[in-house]
Amino acid sequence: MSLSLNNKYISADAKHYIELLQVLVSRTLKVRYRGSFLGVYWSLLNPLIMAGLYTAVFGATFAKYYDDSIINYVLAVLTGLIVINFFSAATTQALSSVVGNGALLNKIRLPVSVFPVSMIMANIFQFLMGAFPLLAIVVIVKSHSLINVVAILLPFIALVLFCVGVSFFVSALYVFFRDLPYFYELVVFMLWITSPVFYPAAIVPQSVKPFLSINPLSPIIESLRQITLSGNLPDPMLIASALLSGMLFAGFGWLYFHRSRSQFMDLL
Repeated sequence: MSLSLNNKYISADAKHYIELLQVLVSRTLKVRYRGSFLGVYWSLLNPLIMAGLYTAVFGATFAKYYDDSIINYVLAVLTGLIVINFFSAATTQALSSVVGNGALLNKIRLPVSVFPVSMIMANIFQFLMGAFPLLAIVVIVKSHSLINVVAILLPFIALVLFCVGVSFFVSALYVFFRDLPYFYELVVFMLWITSPVFYPAAIVPQSVKPFLSINPLSPIIESLRQITLSGNLPDPMLIASALLSGMLFAGFGWLYFHRSRSQFMDLL
């Protein structure tokens, strides 16, 4: 009987959490794109414009690493930008989510973790509405395989897990250290410059590669790029590496958030 009651309470809590998440995601998207002409498609327009600029500057030099194809270079840059932009937007927005809702948390008892998670979910919605259809079209043209279209979601899941871990960590840390956004901008820039976004990984000197290999975004970008550009089946080692890294970061972030949240209310 007690087990049945516990399951009922868990089910009710999960339902309440999901309903709250839906409200917060809807509110975030409405506020973000109120009065906007393109709405969620701004998240796709930015990497498209940046890919065009990188191609104009570096296309002639780096196209040889992509079968001497400017189109392939554009697509390679686009996939890298989609990953780094998703990470930057989701985690930066999540960073201030707990502190930003401090007044609400002081009035109503809510699950604190729902705030950083809602920021991740809002960006997942943007990806599914904007970048995913474009990547799916490219994959179908390149591979003629629906399996590869579905496989796009595997490195994306790894990206989401990584973002969840980082978001839990930085949103909790910001409660204690209010200068964190300034430092985090530098962290995001370092991750961007050490990720093979606008340059091919092949040009990185051997002496530097060990330092770049610790960047968790690199296997995600390389895996997504391999699925999108090669037309071959996904490389299981790349995907496994990306997923493992994402799960480790998600676990670490949740553990730090869970251990810190008892101190939040005194500082909000």
